[in-house]
Amino acid sequence: MDKLETIRVFLEVAEGQSFVAASRKLDLSAPAVTRSIAQLEHALGVRLFNRTTRQVRLTDSGARFFEDAKKILEDLEQAEAAASGSYATPKGVLSVTAPVLFGQKHIAPILTEYLEQNPSVEVRAIFYDRVGNILDEGLDVAIRIGHLKDSSLYATRVGSTQRIVCGSPGYFDKHGVPEHPEDLANHEIILASTVEPSTTWRFESPTGKISVKVSPRLYCSQNGSAIEAARQGFGITRLMSYQVGDEFQKGSLKRILQDFEAEALPVNIIHLEGRQANAKIRSFIDLAVARLKANPHIN
Repeated sequence: MDKLETIRVFLEVAEGQSFVAASRKLDLSAPAVTRSIAQLEHALGVRLFNRTTRQVRLTDSGARFFEDAKKILEDLEQAEAAASGSYATPKGVLSVTAPVLFGQKHIAPILTEYLEQNPSVEVRAIFYDRVGNILDEGLDVAIRIGHLKDSSLYATRVGSTQRIVCGSPGYFDKHGVPEHPEDLANHEIILASTVEPSTTWRFESPTGKISVKVSPRLYCSQNGSAIEAARQGFGITRLMSYQVGDEFQKGSLKRILQDFEAEALPVNIIHLEGRQANAKIRSFIDLAVARLKANPHIN
């Protein structure tokens, strides 16, 4: 096994924290992976992993080598891509992730436009309402809502969104419009659990923070179900503003308690350090930034 292949084995073991997982991913036997790491440790003269029957963890030396080794392979991949022309012409498979409704409403149209412009690219769109690790999941680009914690990622802010309270005009005609968060105790509540998992809803006002305990009659694990129930006039729900922008425009839902809304959350496009020069990623980000910044539902 050559030195670069040994480095690839090391990175897989380190990222997966498992010799067995690395062997499966690389299609190598477990003894071959163990032998490769042993040879690398012997060549470097340091121990790279602490091993127990349950865990595989990097040593301090291993952690330092991991950062250097990752950079070496990224530089090599960039050099290979430059030589093959993939930095000049978008091609290959592009993986994009976003929250479910954001992806369906605002990213899917961008993806189809992007594919029409770039016939040599295939797109894998993964929409889910959780924050995954784009490196671990092999993703190229992610749309993130909220404040970012990982400083190793490149981020471009494209807009903002707010957690809002809304209901149908028909519901408000029958039951009245809450003027204060505390009035929600007297109303039917629809809980969209991916947006607001708690039954304690928090608001802000000029005089300070307000916490209100609500008693939902309907719990929805999918935001689309909460939107539909609210449109039908069953009750009041709390969602992200980008999810119901179309409903506000059509008048099927009405936004309430705006004076008590918390600070808006940023919407960012993120991607991994070292991949920014790849044409398929760069061209998608350029298009997505332009389209999303012009999107009235997130600005």
